[in-house]
Amino acid sequence: MSGPLWITASPPGAHGELHVGHLAGPYVAADVLSRFLRAEGRTVRLTTATAQHTDAVELRARRANRDPGDIAEGYHEAIVADLAHARVAFDLVTHPAADVGFHAWLGETFRRLHAEGLIAARTRPLPYCPACETWLYGTLVTGGCPRCGATRGGDVCRACSRPGGELVEPRCAVCAAPPTTRRLRRLHLLLEPLRDQLTDYWSSSDLSPRLAALCEDLAEDTLPSPAVTRPSRWGLPVPVEGYPDQRIDAAFENAAAQLHAWGPDDRPPPEHAIAFAGFSHAFEQAVVLPALQIARGLKLPTTLRLNDPYELDGRPLSHGSRHGAWVLDLVTEWGSDTLRRHVLRDRPGTRPTAFRAADLERSWQVLREPWEAWLERLLGAVRTDCGGVVPAVEPGGAGWERLRGRLLRTAADLREAYGPEEFDPRRVLALLDEVVHQAADFGHTNAHHHRDRPEGARRHQGALVAQLAVAAALAAWAWPVMPEGAARLAAALRLPAVRRVDEHALTPPPPGTRLPPPPAPVFGS
Repeated sequence: MSGPLWITASPPGAHGELHVGHLAGPYVAADVLSRFLRAEGRTVRLTTATAQHTDAVELRARRANRDPGDIAEGYHEAIVADLAHARVAFDLVTHPAADVGFHAWLGETFRRLHAEGLIAARTRPLPYCPACETWLYGTLVTGGCPRCGATRGGDVCRACSRPGGELVEPRCAVCAAPPTTRRLRRLHLLLEPLRDQLTDYWSSSDLSPRLAALCEDLAEDTLPSPAVTRPSRWGLPVPVEGYPDQRIDAAFENAAAQLHAWGPDDRPPPEHAIAFAGFSHAFEQAVVLPALQIARGLKLPTTLRLNDPYELDGRPLSHGSRHGAWVLDLVTEWGSDTLRRHVLRDRPGTRPTAFRAADLERSWQVLREPWEAWLERLLGAVRTDCGGVVPAVEPGGAGWERLRGRLLRTAADLREAYGPEEFDPRRVLALLDEVVHQAADFGHTNAHHHRDRPEGARRHQGALVAQLAVAAALAAWAWPVMPEGAARLAAALRLPAVRRVDEHALTPPPPGTRLPPPPAPVFGS
């Protein structure tokens, strides 16, 4: 890969605050990859949107007797702010309710697909609640998945990512009454005409074994035709005649918002797309989004990085739960470095993992000892023994060449773990911890020179300069995962905050550089 890259993350629903499961899933991981690639000098665009017109917003509004627009607008603003607090730096977070450019693009895309016959009317059964006098779709209805048995809504199962199917023992999510079934004429996206393009897309994309199996299963039968409109007054109007009482379905709108975020049609297409999402959004990411790309003439080789749920008390974290795992609360208490480190170490990649609030303190303690303790000893020694100025000596000390060789190998390992092909943030953290442990051991080994003797003082200064080289490398190597602390360390060393993750970062500040006292602590504040 050498051309522009597009990194996209599935839109978070605007029916609740951002919780730690969001960070552990798509968002921090996407930000880490983006930061690494930007430090490499790559052209990267990192985008998402908020899912403002979902049925989950409508359900929350009905239960609270509130206007869904007020709910969606308030949570859009909160989500954007919380992403910034967690140092997740998107180039664009599309605001679907307010972005008139997106409205025009979405309408034009919808009409194009309708004119080409890829969006067509179909009459299908749909649950209806007589007590509430409303159609039930998405999260407005709950029941058992006919394929995997998990409790799900009416569109796509969040457990197996399969669309459609008649729910087992359905219930209205508002009043809990069993619904009746009525027939309704809606517009559907016909995927079967795109079979060849979609199967070619799946075969040319980087898919996990589980996702590849899902796509293979879908391709073994007639491809589904998901509804792209719903009977509602909440959402964006259907831009073709005949459906005044319906709105564009949220899954179609969310995929369109992701695609639109790359930019206007005259923007050069990216060389490669990398999509981060939870596996519950697999159908939207692996089927609906590429169908829109194909329809818009933008066929991209894509890497899909889907994660399993982050669980609390044995259940996936969700907006509606009172779980106390909100991003703003956790960042305020622990700082962005600790929270980002924790969710990357704990990240539910190909299997669910469990969030435990008590484990955050352990993540913070690792940054206090040995990370912070080593930096405090090093920078304190430079102040007391060298007047706060980098000595004019070469890096040295007992075991330095052996340590330097290990660190050069670590730089290569870090580049692999950060890179898009082998992206593995857990491995990155393990490598960074090893760097700090080795540097701290080196510092202890070389702390016993007789500083009052000329040769001893020189050896002591050489060992300090060697550790300053490691600290300089750590500032560059840790910046993608913990940008706040890494930037503070770089400032304390008078170095640029953003540098490549490579062996050249293992270079101390120039001799004579006066190092200001850093804020305490550097990491994990």
